Amino acid sequence: MAVNLPVPRAGDLHPVPGIRIGVAEAGIRKADRKDLAVVLIDAGASIAGVFTQNRFCAAPVQVCRDHLARGDIRALVINTGNANAGTGDDGLVRARTACIALARRLQVAPEQVLPFSTGVIMEPLPVDRIEAGLPAALANAGPDNWLAGAQAIMTTDTVPKAFSRQVVIDGVTVTVTGISKGAGMIRPNMATMLGFLACDATVDQRLMPRLALELAECSFNRVTVDGDTSTNDSFVVIATNQAAHAPIASLESAAGQALKAALLDVARRLAQAIVRDGEGATKFITIRVEGGNNAQECRQVAYAIAHSPLVKTAFFASDPNLGRILAAVGYAGIDDLDQTRIDLHLDDVLVAVNGGRNPAYREEDGQRVMKQSEITVRVALGRGDAADTVWTCDLSHDYVSINADYRS
Repeated sequence: MAVNLPVPRAGDLHPVPGIRIGVAEAGIRKADRKDLAVVLIDAGASIAGVFTQNRFCAAPVQVCRDHLARGDIRALVINTGNANAGTGDDGLVRARTACIALARRLQVAPEQVLPFSTGVIMEPLPVDRIEAGLPAALANAGPDNWLAGAQAIMTTDTVPKAFSRQVVIDGVTVTVTGISKGAGMIRPNMATMLGFLACDATVDQRLMPRLALELAECSFNRVTVDGDTSTNDSFVVIATNQAAHAPIASLESAAGQALKAALLDVARRLAQAIVRDGEGATKFITIRVEGGNNAQECRQVAYAIAHSPLVKTAFFASDPNLGRILAAVGYAGIDDLDQTRIDLHLDDVLVAVNGGRNPAYREEDGQRVMKQSEITVRVALGRGDAADTVWTCDLSHDYVSINADYRS
């Protein structure tokens, strides 16, 4: 059960002018489930992507990078059930074949199609099933299919992840809608997660790579479930350029800042939804590290806490064995860290002060917080003015069971 994550409703998701989505049951790994999606993009859109930093990246990631460098993207083809990773040259051929198959039906060049895959690693992509499923996906394509698209890209997710909002730019209403998937093998290190975010804003293509990177840095690059960076992590941002406002030529302009804020709001919701739906998760945990020399070392400490199996299992058990958090701070790799300046809060409870147990701390206060479904850990390093935040979840028995049975 996802932690305080409501199931989205189709009526809550605004269509984005210039985008249509179609889904189909292609039987890629299992029958009777939506496992193929196509995203059709009107001509003239601006688009950029950010991908996994895993050196063993999947074939579709390699093809996406190549096709994005050529520009003028008109469609995405997305499958679940098979990651097409660890498949060598044959995987590249199959990813390109999926692009060719969709391109022929759309009468565009194969290089104008981006492929995405998620699922089991090191198995051949059944591209024949993708090809066979494309006619149904295209026949299903429509502007109101965002929820169906979110459902079609799920793997071990228990809830589809989709959010939408609107913002007024220069007197014009601009729509932002996005979907994502992911529940395990999650530490997007842009960069198994996928995220697709679209708006109808008019944005100079030259701004898009920076925009995608900055959005990823403040959303998907701030979440972790288990510390594993997937082979397939991909995040794509699309601006269809159909809104009738003056073109945005600077992210520092008022229009650029307004658009970025709206996009970031949806991207963060999508990223946090992945943590809330983490495999076996029962708690959503915010880790805030303050008082660092720079944001990078704050993230380093936050991730050390977030990745600790001892910390995560303590949260699952509601056991305030909070010395585990201090131990993680200590091994985070900050060489000149002064432990006598470190404070630790658990929500409103001051647990440790100046590196030692707060004399007023009571175990029952810590346990009261640990039993909550949403918890904030706040660490003050006493080194400077920088701060950063990471979102994670606990580690439960179900996480082991889900991953032990994943290929069954």
